[in-house]
Amino acid sequence: MMSKNRTSFGFTLLELLVVMVIIGLLASYVAPRYFSQIGRSEIRTTQAQIEAFGKALDAYRLDVGSYPSTEQGLAALNTKPEGATRWGGPYLQKAAPMDPWGQPFHYKAPGEHGDYDLFSYGKDGQPGGTGEAADITSW
Repeated sequence: MMSKNRTSFGFTLLELLVVMVIIGLLASYVAPRYFSQIGRSEIRTTQAQIEAFGKALDAYRLDVGSYPSTEQGLAALNTKPEGATRWGGPYLQKAAPMDPWGQPFHYKAPGEHGDYDLFSYGKDGQPGGTGEAADITSW
């Protein structure tokens, strides 16, 4: 009679392949949900930044009497523009940041939709779009 004193250490190739397939299936299920959350958080961050700029622009208007011109842009919230005698800024703690996709915010005054238009073109950096590529606006 043969006795088996041989002990087996490690995993077989088949066991490793099964584990890798399971991990792959889990990753294919979780990854899209994770990355869509990132996209939604970037959109929410952009909306919050636009609201904060709007409050700073309103404070600027209360002090100076008008919104900064398109040429002065959002920089007028940190640096006193020439001719703004009642400027009481800075109205932002730091210079206006880029949007979450690394693009500058766009500002027009007077705007087509109100006293000013403040917007980001979204992830694609182009006008229009849907989803993460949609424009995020102040109006």
